[in-house]
Amino acid sequence: MGNEIEIRVATPDDAEALLAVYAPYVTDTAISFECEVPTVEEFRRRIAHTLQRYPYLVALRDGAIAGYAYAGPFVGRAAYDWSVETSIYVARHARRAGLGRALYTALENILREMGVLNLNACIGYPKKEDEYLTTNSVDYHRHLGYAWVGRFHDSGCKFGRWYDMVWMEKIIGNHPENPEPIRPFPEVRAIIRECYGIA
Repeated sequence: MGNEIEIRVATPDDAEALLAVYAPYVTDTAISFECEVPTVEEFRRRIAHTLQRYPYLVALRDGAIAGYAYAGPFVGRAAYDWSVETSIYVARHARRAGLGRALYTALENILREMGVLNLNACIGYPKKEDEYLTTNSVDYHRHLGYAWVGRFHDSGCKFGRWYDMVWMEKIIGNHPENPEPIRPFPEVRAIIRECYGIA
């Protein structure tokens, strides 16, 4: 298998392929705090809902979907508009091949064009590493420039074990007194296509 990576905007029709990437995170790990795999229809709905305002990207490796990343609202109140929560999932067979960095770089570029300033990641964290959860996600985000900002204890119970949750953040812009309003993702798609080649 080669290593050619393509990043493009997701569509609801990608739901089945993206769910195939995500499902093992639900069934086999505590990386996702969901306990049941969503249906394809539910996943399709989530993609469509996200794309109304935020970017949702897929990574293709040799033409096949092997990972995805997206942003969503942070808390949801108007004053939080310049902050988002980021999420990323890469298929097991495609890890350590550069997909994660490619996805997050593209996501950051788009969010910056939108006027977003703060990236926040909510990450499950084990008190002691086990077969369901390690510190790899925290280490990965730190490697990409995120900083640890908070830890919540015994926040989720999965597989009969309690796991902590941590927040990490990455600041990607300055914070003026009167920031320009955020431009929803659909308003910057043409710019993204022209400047970054993300269709």
